[in-house]
Amino acid sequence: MGFAAAGLQIMGVAEYAVLIPVVASALLSVRRTLIVGLFNMAAAVAVYGTVLHDVMGLISQVTTITALAVALGVSLVVCRIRVAGERRFGRLMIARERLALLSEASAYVGSTLDAARTAEELADVAVRGFADHAAVDLFDCVLKGEEPVLGPGTDRITLRRTAQSGSALPLGGVRTGGVVAQCQGSAPAPDVMTAGPVMTEIADAADTNAPHSALVVPLRARGVTLGAALFTRSRSRAPFDADDLLLAAEIGARAAVCVDNARRYTRERNTSLALQRSLLPQVVAEQPAVEAATRYVPAGVRAGVGGDWYDVIPLSGARVALVVGDVVGHGVQASATMGRLRAAVRTLADVDLPPDELLTHLDDVVTRFREEMGGTPDGSRDPRSDTGGIVATCLYMIYDPVSRHCVAARAGHPPPAVVGPGSNAEYLDIPAGPPLGVGGLPFETAELDLPAGTLLALYTDGLIESPGRSLDEGLGRLRKALSEPMSSLEDMCDHVLNTQIGGGSRDDVALVIARTREFDTTHAAAWDLTDDLAEVARARDLASSRLAGWDLEELAFTTEMVVSELVTNAIRYGTGPVQLRLIRQSTLICEVSDSSNTAPHLRRARMLDEGGRGLFIVSQLAERWGTRQRPDGKTIWAEVALPPVVTAGT
Repeated sequence: MGFAAAGLQIMGVAEYAVLIPVVASALLSVRRTLIVGLFNMAAAVAVYGTVLHDVMGLISQVTTITALAVALGVSLVVCRIRVAGERRFGRLMIARERLALLSEASAYVGSTLDAARTAEELADVAVRGFADHAAVDLFDCVLKGEEPVLGPGTDRITLRRTAQSGSALPLGGVRTGGVVAQCQGSAPAPDVMTAGPVMTEIADAADTNAPHSALVVPLRARGVTLGAALFTRSRSRAPFDADDLLLAAEIGARAAVCVDNARRYTRERNTSLALQRSLLPQVVAEQPAVEAATRYVPAGVRAGVGGDWYDVIPLSGARVALVVGDVVGHGVQASATMGRLRAAVRTLADVDLPPDELLTHLDDVVTRFREEMGGTPDGSRDPRSDTGGIVATCLYMIYDPVSRHCVAARAGHPPPAVVGPGSNAEYLDIPAGPPLGVGGLPFETAELDLPAGTLLALYTDGLIESPGRSLDEGLGRLRKALSEPMSSLEDMCDHVLNTQIGGGSRDDVALVIARTREFDTTHAAAWDLTDDLAEVARARDLASSRLAGWDLEELAFTTEMVVSELVTNAIRYGTGPVQLRLIRQSTLICEVSDSSNTAPHLRRARMLDEGGRGLFIVSQLAERWGTRQRPDGKTIWAEVALPPVVTAGT
């Protein structure tokens, strides 16, 4: 009975011994499972063959050892199947992770049309499970929107470390923004820039965080090499393999297209900005009527260049015209249209038209522009054209420093702000005409007298409109900003822009702030004359006396001739009352006004003609002359050059 019980116990131990390789196959590798199984069989042979030789029979021993051998074989097969499945599953998970990384790179990289930001996005994506450190080096010309030229015999390449990310130590220790000079044999080498991606191993990396495996991928799009991306791994991770190289090449190719799109957009934007700024006044000349400061702020990157413009135009009689306008839309087409409208405003201003008439003519100009560009006269879009209609807004103001009189009209434009001396800002109540190019309603003017030192603020809608606030809120903030005193107009412009748009605007902004001046008796004099020809001699005497008071006696003869001819024409061909006005500024301005709307014309008199020589004489004696219409008549003016100033020692 005791031997039988001992045999049963031994058989139970044998059964457990059979389970040993089976359990090992579920937990260990094939090699370790084999080792465990062989040790198990050796132990069984030793135990059953020597120690328990008398307890169990030979048949039981052979059966047990055979069972152990069969169990070992089955365990090896199962273990091999398990390991192969784990490897397939591991490769599937790695492929899934790589696909997820590629998908994330496609969605994340290229979210903006900024080359530097795109490089930062590429570096950030690469360190999310792929590399321990990533760096993106681009050519400086790419960041400026230009296309790099890389010849086949280039021995030295200079790149800019545009972006880098990761916790591992960067290769070469180059900081972001630093210069990366690549020579033959370095990474990335010139052959990499013209050939393809490479994988390298870095030896002698003593630090654990130091890179020991690197991938160099040239960023090439549309046949142009824009830079290179460098990915490294530290010793705490497995080195890159061939599949990683393919993944890096695919990510680099997609990122390169985004970088090239950003480069092309930067080039087009720079071209548009250059066009826009070349069409705006480069320098606002000093004006006797006002002190002016101007600003132009282009729109953000997403919006593109717009069609806002401003101008400060000198007019006859020391007057000045202040203009702001806005072409609806963005892009080069809007900038080009803006340039044409500004040139048209300049031309119409030279004719000395009132603001309402000028806007009427400008509306006709916009209509013709639309017809030339494929639109239709009624403002609808021509299906054969890609440009569509043109719509613009404009505000035109004229200020006279002698009378301190201001007249303004607007075409669909925001009203100007006025800040009187010691008072808060208010908006002028100017009738809002239709935008240019729309038509249908006439333009109306508003007139007011302004004290000297009054601030006038003209602006475009980009200054007051914002997606996060209402129009009334924008106007209120602008009123508050203009009401705060500043030491200079330049500071006032900066203060207004910082208050209204801060770091940038979705639309471009044009701003003009002017402080009015007044001409007193030391700069201007006016006399009323009757419609009697005897007043001609009196006009000459008045002009001569005024010139003596201004120490301009040497201009007396020329001025008397000009005044005599202008007053004679006004009395003979016009209707009273007649007014003579002299203005001393950079030139001596002689103005004669009457109630007739008939404009004189210069003609060359023949030998036997008794008349027709008056305006010809005026044109020869004066630097410039012209005529401007007024609501109650016309004014003929002429500018006589002042004598040169003689300084001491000259």
